Amino acid sequence: MNKVIVTLVGKDHTGIIASVCNYFAENDINILDIKQTTVQEYINMMMIVDMEKCTKQFSEIVNGLEKVGEGVGCVIRAQHEEIFDMMHRI
Repeated sequence: MNKVIVTLVGKDHTGIIASVCNYFAENDINILDIKQTTVQEYINMMMIVDMEKCTKQFSEIVNGLEKVGEGVGCVIRAQHEEIFDMMHRI
């Protein structure tokens, strides 16, 4: 399994999750887990996805997600699970 952590932050509005999920579906990326919090008008979402079947390079997916984020007015970041784990060790 090729796990990636994807985070999204921005002002909430209709279509954000649909845009991200459509991008994942178009690129054979499977959502394993998703957690979303909305505080007043702001959304914070974290997803764990599996990129094992994805044929694109990781850098292409990162750039694609950034463009999806620009399209919906949010900041979307992706990083390999191992890097995320190392950055958040206590």
